[in-house]
Amino acid sequence: MRLPLRLLALLLASACAPAPSPLLQPRPAELTRAAPDSFVVRLETTRGDVDVMVRRDWAPLAADRFHYLVRQGFYDDVRIFRVVPNFVAQFGLSGDTAVAAAWRELRFPDEPVRHSNVRGTLSFARGGENTRGTQVYINLRDNARLDTLNGFGFPPFAEVIDGMEVVDSLYSGYGVRGGRGPDQDEIAREGNAYLDREFPLLDAIRRAHVVQRWER
Repeated sequence: MRLPLRLLALLLASACAPAPSPLLQPRPAELTRAAPDSFVVRLETTRGDVDVMVRRDWAPLAADRFHYLVRQGFYDDVRIFRVVPNFVAQFGLSGDTAVAAAWRELRFPDEPVRHSNVRGTLSFARGGENTRGTQVYINLRDNARLDTLNGFGFPPFAEVIDGMEVVDSLYSGYGVRGGRGPDQDEIAREGNAYLDREFPLLDAIRRAHVVQRWER
């Protein structure tokens, strides 16, 4: 039986349509897929490269989420929007407003703190129970109080193995929210356009990618 030309054209168009972006339409099964036991991510920043070793046994859920985000390019061209000297450097808000909207409610569950927030370790930021999403901070000093803050704490999942001097050099002159620093709600609304206009000196992650991995 011959198909009407209109239906045939629609079928051909759907067959040739590009697959949905994994950042705009992440699949639940992919989000929960186990990451390698350990892997190294290179953060290519405007100050230089930083190599981060992710250790899944420290915080499996955090490692899995970070692995997905890195593989899909979430952290490419993101600004390191919060740097508090002698405390933390924070990043993980997408400069693409569509991507930011897609991930706003994609939280993942809490898990125990198995390793302390010592200098050079990375943890996901959280604003309450089960609110970890995409934001990550690097400890600029030993912050043991973050292990138990608010009765739960922030579980580290990785550590800087090369380039800590780069992290220490990140621009911190704008202060934090409530002072002169970027507003997270404005970042969500305008993305990098807002940050580039109002905070042009912020450092950025140009690209984040996995450079080595190990599995049992």
